[in-house]
Amino acid sequence: MAGLMQKLDMRQGQSLVMTPQLQQAIKLLQLSNIELAEFVEGELERNPLLERDEGEQSSESLREEGEGEPRELELANTSAEANDSIDADSDVIHGDDSKSDLAGVAGPADAVGAGHYSPTGGGGGASGEDYDAIANSSREMSLSEHLHAQLATALADPVDKLIGAHLIDLADDDGYMRADLDEIAQQLGVERARIEAVLATTQEFDPVGVMARDLTECLALQLKDKNRLDPAMAALLDNLDRLAKHDYGALRSLCGVDDEDLNDMVAELRDLTPKPGLAFTSDTTRAVEPDVFIRQSPDGSWQVELNSDTLPRVLVNNRYYNEITAVARSEADKTFITECSQNASWLVKSLDQRARTILKVASEIVRQQDMFLAHGVAYLRPLNLKTVADAIDMHESTVSRVTSNKYVATPRGMFEMKYFFTSAIPSAAGGDAHSAEAVRFRIKTMINQETAGDVLSDDKLVEHLRDEGIEIARRTVAKYREALNIPSSVQRRRILKRAG
Repeated sequence: MAGLMQKLDMRQGQSLVMTPQLQQAIKLLQLSNIELAEFVEGELERNPLLERDEGEQSSESLREEGEGEPRELELANTSAEANDSIDADSDVIHGDDSKSDLAGVAGPADAVGAGHYSPTGGGGGASGEDYDAIANSSREMSLSEHLHAQLATALADPVDKLIGAHLIDLADDDGYMRADLDEIAQQLGVERARIEAVLATTQEFDPVGVMARDLTECLALQLKDKNRLDPAMAALLDNLDRLAKHDYGALRSLCGVDDEDLNDMVAELRDLTPKPGLAFTSDTTRAVEPDVFIRQSPDGSWQVELNSDTLPRVLVNNRYYNEITAVARSEADKTFITECSQNASWLVKSLDQRARTILKVASEIVRQQDMFLAHGVAYLRPLNLKTVADAIDMHESTVSRVTSNKYVATPRGMFEMKYFFTSAIPSAAGGDAHSAEAVRFRIKTMINQETAGDVLSDDKLVEHLRDEGIEIARRTVAKYREALNIPSSVQRRRILKRAG
């Protein structure tokens, strides 16, 4: 048996060290504007060298600060040059897992100089290893968050998802969606029938009765869930005004019931929840504000502007730093004030880079989805993170962080950035790609229309999809079918025969 021995080897290698400052820059990128404001307020309290910039913002649009005079950014529909220099800073600190995106990061010692953050703008998730103090804090889920979580799995078609997200954002704290459907249909550029279909799906969400347009519909949804919405109860719901007036004689006649039945029906109504949304924490104090405004210019181009009202404006007080440094005697005092200066300067730089990165991603989304903006939600294009990341020379994880909890206000309404993304299936005719969600939805629709004598095998589904211009492999169809929890054609044929 060979003896044990010790040996020293020298090896050269590369590793990525996540400094606290870099972790902070990554965290800032994925915070919502409300969370960002809370974070900066905490930093203002902790760091004596950091102070709020009270300067007035005269510009209502993004102005690029570079050589020469500032210029307003306008993103033309067909122009690829509009935001070439938006993110020109070589010290990329918006951080992701890509070495190229992290190569130019300056260390804390390089960021000690004066900093001044004053954004002149009117305007898929982070990786698990990034610690986010705000995201990991204990907070009750709001009704909106609860509904959006259900929407993610309830609808397959990206257009329907976008409509659903818009409807959910219009719901109030009581759980009602009181907006006019005709106005929504006109705003989104789709038929009212499609809005109604999506609304009907959201009305199946938990809590029961949510997304109703009025009290009668809210109670009807709850009774339907209990299988108690019979004709007599429906008549009672149609006459809630008479119930409020205690006009029981008229109600007995209208509902076709006697006193005992009417009393039981009224007792059932009293057991229902007239405001289902109140079971969740209120969104009132966490109202959604857009991070980016998208407006159409008279020439037809799209103007992309940061919402400066939601961006904290902070600066480093170098005068106070010099005063404290001059009188500091102990090494501990000198170390403390140096760290405060470094952290303040890094925060200023991180905030500036965050704003520029958000704008860069939003500008590319507008470039990709200009048909949606011009003609409505039915023209939403298939889009994934890689397409945007490649176009703006960033890593996919960076784009994912940017689109997390960020909202854009468009002429079609306000939407979370993530709803503009969906994977795609190539078109058999070489035309526009089809979103994977839309293909899954089409497969489900075809299977739902089957009869016992006409059950579609996976091969038949492939043929039908190709006839509709969707090029897809049989194994992909099988994968999508299984993901939808749909049995094989043999099993479905047996089920339909038994049902018949």
